Amino acid sequence: MKSNTPLTAEEMEERLDEFLIAALSSRRTAAGVAQMLATCDCQQQLFVLHWVKRIACTHAELAYQFANHAPQAMNLMDDEGIEAWIIHALDVYDKRGMYPAIAIIHQVEGFSQKRKTTGLALEDIERILDIFIAGLGGRRLRLEGAEQIYTDTETLFLPPLVTRFETRADNLTLYKAMAVHLWAQCYFGTWRMALSEVIQSFPQPKKACRLFHTLERLRLEACIARELPGLHRQSHQILKKLGETPIPSAWQSLAEHLAPASTTVQDSFDLLQQIYFTHSPDSLCYQGVLRPECVEAVMATRIAREKGAFRIALVQMTEDKKRQSLHKLDKENEESDETLKSRFRVNKIPDDSLPNGFTFELNLDGQPMVPPDNVQSLMDSIIQDVGMIPEDYLVAAGDGQYKILEDEALHERDPNTVWQGIYHEEGAFFYNEWDCYRKHYHKNWCVLRELDVHPQPESFVTKTLEQYKGVIKHLRRTFEALRGEDKLLKAQPNGEDIDLEALVKAYADAKQGFEMTERLFTRKHKDDRNIAVMFMVDMSGSTQGWINDAEREALVLLCEALESLGDRYAIYGFSGMTRKRCEIYRVKRFDEPYTNLVQQRISGITPQDYTRMGVAIRHLSQLLNEVEARIKLLITLSDGQPDDYGDKYRGTYGIEDTRQALIEAKHDGIHPFCITLDTEAKDYLPHMYGAVNYIVIDEVWKLPLKVSEIYRKLTT
Repeated sequence: MKSNTPLTAEEMEERLDEFLIAALSSRRTAAGVAQMLATCDCQQQLFVLHWVKRIACTHAELAYQFANHAPQAMNLMDDEGIEAWIIHALDVYDKRGMYPAIAIIHQVEGFSQKRKTTGLALEDIERILDIFIAGLGGRRLRLEGAEQIYTDTETLFLPPLVTRFETRADNLTLYKAMAVHLWAQCYFGTWRMALSEVIQSFPQPKKACRLFHTLERLRLEACIARELPGLHRQSHQILKKLGETPIPSAWQSLAEHLAPASTTVQDSFDLLQQIYFTHSPDSLCYQGVLRPECVEAVMATRIAREKGAFRIALVQMTEDKKRQSLHKLDKENEESDETLKSRFRVNKIPDDSLPNGFTFELNLDGQPMVPPDNVQSLMDSIIQDVGMIPEDYLVAAGDGQYKILEDEALHERDPNTVWQGIYHEEGAFFYNEWDCYRKHYHKNWCVLRELDVHPQPESFVTKTLEQYKGVIKHLRRTFEALRGEDKLLKAQPNGEDIDLEALVKAYADAKQGFEMTERLFTRKHKDDRNIAVMFMVDMSGSTQGWINDAEREALVLLCEALESLGDRYAIYGFSGMTRKRCEIYRVKRFDEPYTNLVQQRISGITPQDYTRMGVAIRHLSQLLNEVEARIKLLITLSDGQPDDYGDKYRGTYGIEDTRQALIEAKHDGIHPFCITLDTEAKDYLPHMYGAVNYIVIDEVWKLPLKVSEIYRKLTT
């Protein structure tokens, strides 16, 4: 039985010192804090001690500052409000450091005034809002809390807390209106004009910027009304509740001028020149501000890098086409450099459903090409920035190879610059990470990039096919039988044969005077396999040697078997070093056929760095969620537990983050399974995957033989 008697000041000081000394490694007196907390009741004291312990795991000074302000906070807020205040301070610590976080703790009264029972915190609806914005189309945009509402074209900066309305529903609508207005700036071309340069021609550039923003808001409102009429109506309803006028009378004619779908940002600028001396800026609650200096810095770097990345992608597409072609040109018939320079074209195809009224089609030698998903996303991003695919993006050089700006496209980026914007468009993604000590996520904590495995000659695959040719023949027969396997359905109203068991039961029923059932037949039914499988391959340094060979052999056998079965599958490796450089290696995408190129990538799988598993699971789960399938599997091939260099990921923290990532995957309908070579895995895998969702293979040489058998059991 726990006592309900509050601790004395001396007992409280002892408990506080227990946590603070452990974190600081030097005694800092908690006597003053203990005196204040001694006046609180038992539940309040336990609440404070609980959070002091959790915060001290991040930094003892923050824990001390929280304990010092906890009595005041408890007088101002309930437990939920205090938790939101703490997490906000910890998020600020993660992003900006100690002193800004301490400032948040000191501002407890201001925080409590902003937070009402009907207030809505960004962190509470971040996942909902993120999915909502992703569904609108265009470049994937991150969400981040900030004092001002604005975008840099990669991140939507929104208030950490909205309390304008008395209901959470209205506050959520306001959040959506803010986010959609910023999304529309990116999607409908507000930033295709160098705004910071053109407004300098006006006597007061800041006024010109605000007037331009008003004009763009009117144009974007018309776009949103066409694309999202429901949200447009809701936005106007909240404006009405706040007493704000969507279109003041002085702006009515200008709004009508900007309403047609054919208008662009240039029309807004042309009107700015006409109204600069006659109108005053007008703003709405969800409008925010324009920060052209932030946008242009991000865009300039992104545009330069995407140009190089697009050229690299065209080279890869050309090579893929050559590999798949059945006809090879003789050297004397090879095309000239001039022909090669013009082989790619981009055609405009009318499409009224898109903002520009048309889409773009990539052509190679006059034939339409369907680019891979990553190349299509790259094209969409380029079009979103500049409105088209410029001709110089398609210019080749030399003997047909596209010019690669090595210093831009292939240079290893400094991990300390990962949050400067451009990483997101280089294939980098930001993921939360679960902190088991805080019991909350670190927001946008891990930076992950997708890379291609460097292809190597497929001699390893050829050798494996020869070594295991008998096994492969057996696997193909087994898997082909799975594909053609008929399921026997019993007790059917009609069918090919009599169900003797059902007949006996029906006869007994009839003898007892019951009506005899008509379900007396058996029928064979062929189930359509609707399965998507993601193989997540450990490429950490510990797989060096036999383990790496066994993993590659297992993948070769799997691919050979799955090709006969017809299930959709993808293969990605994972490794990295620290949260700032997490890496996923593409071996085979879902939409990619099993070609020589994939075999060369399998041959090219080599050990890399460490094993930060949580972020890899979150990313691959996201890719798997994009595939329509009845059954979705995430199968991990690994030789050890989660681990990373130089931070707290090793041990309990990494295991708990991985477990949380697996729970998130299960919530999305994904079934995780782990195949490991770690003989000590029983100490942690049941906690991470569950008692029946893993298998330990005790000898490396068994891995290639076991993996296919395990897959067969998982999918039948």
